[in-house]
Amino acid sequence: MSLIKDVFTPDWLNRLGKAVQAPDFRNVVQQGDWEELAFKQRVRRIGTTLARYVPADFDQAATRLETIAPDFPGLPGIVFPDYIEVHATMDDWDRALLALERLTRHSTSEFAVRRFLLDDQERFLEVARRWSQADDEHIRRLASEGTRPRLPWGQMIPSLIADPRPALPILDRLLQDEALYVRKSVANHLNDIAKTHPELVIKRLERLGTHPHTDWILRHASRTLLKQGHPDVLKAFGLVTRGTVTVDELTVTSTLSIGGELTFTFTLATTEPQVLRIEYAIDYVKKRGTSQKVFRISERQVRDKETFTKRQSFRNLTTRVHYPGTHQLTILINGEAYATAAFNVTEGETE
Repeated sequence: MSLIKDVFTPDWLNRLGKAVQAPDFRNVVQQGDWEELAFKQRVRRIGTTLARYVPADFDQAATRLETIAPDFPGLPGIVFPDYIEVHATMDDWDRALLALERLTRHSTSEFAVRRFLLDDQERFLEVARRWSQADDEHIRRLASEGTRPRLPWGQMIPSLIADPRPALPILDRLLQDEALYVRKSVANHLNDIAKTHPELVIKRLERLGTHPHTDWILRHASRTLLKQGHPDVLKAFGLVTRGTVTVDELTVTSTLSIGGELTFTFTLATTEPQVLRIEYAIDYVKKRGTSQKVFRISERQVRDKETFTKRQSFRNLTTRVHYPGTHQLTILINGEAYATAAFNVTEGETE
């Protein structure tokens, strides 16, 4: 399996060297510890190496990169915004933001803009508000993605983590955006906010039903709150249990080894046909205590009685390490617990 850092292939580096008229470009970039460098370290290596071969004047250098960038689209092209992030001074502010606006069309400037957001939040947000009204969907997405308080791989923005409200006018302008690319970013941004300031997202649920794009965004923005079983959010999406709902015949694999698979089955019955959100939670044993994670099974119309069977891997991942001990499985319907069962996880092979 190829690694993300391997997007900078020898051919790609040779082409970039040719574009900046530097025959030795690839050799300079790949010298020393290149093989040990992670993706973002390679981005920085290439970005700083470019400084040897573009004009010393920042405006001229930015113009040169804007000319080259269309021939290097996609993820590897973030080396050009990275150059802007590293080499712009405060005197270059306006020119740097213009360059990042132009370059994001070919790759993404979402990481590079954060330096400017941290330097002067108010000034940057004025630019981002203008970006949110751009004709180009890549620029509109930059307005949302670039201001996410906890952007994966990006610098955190402590001020917007503490108070996301200054960025909300940008997101509100994009709630009806026609581009799925933009809508995904807005939904992810709002979902980030929901983790620490749920009231700001819940307030926006008043807009449900006003536009299909808005409904899509708010639905995806509420996924954390739905997993938490937040009653106001469940109600907003019509997930209020009617009649009598029961969960019976819950059976689980009694014992499994780390690396194995949990299998469980249960029967769900309802006295009234209705849309139900069906989930399960596992209380994982950790080094200290337990940690619960909620998984979705389905959200759909249920009539009378149905039987569900699910499997859950207990293979160790970089994002989840398993420990032996007694775990607990809980079946959730519209955010409420209906049935629980314990099961054991062992270090060795299950007999």
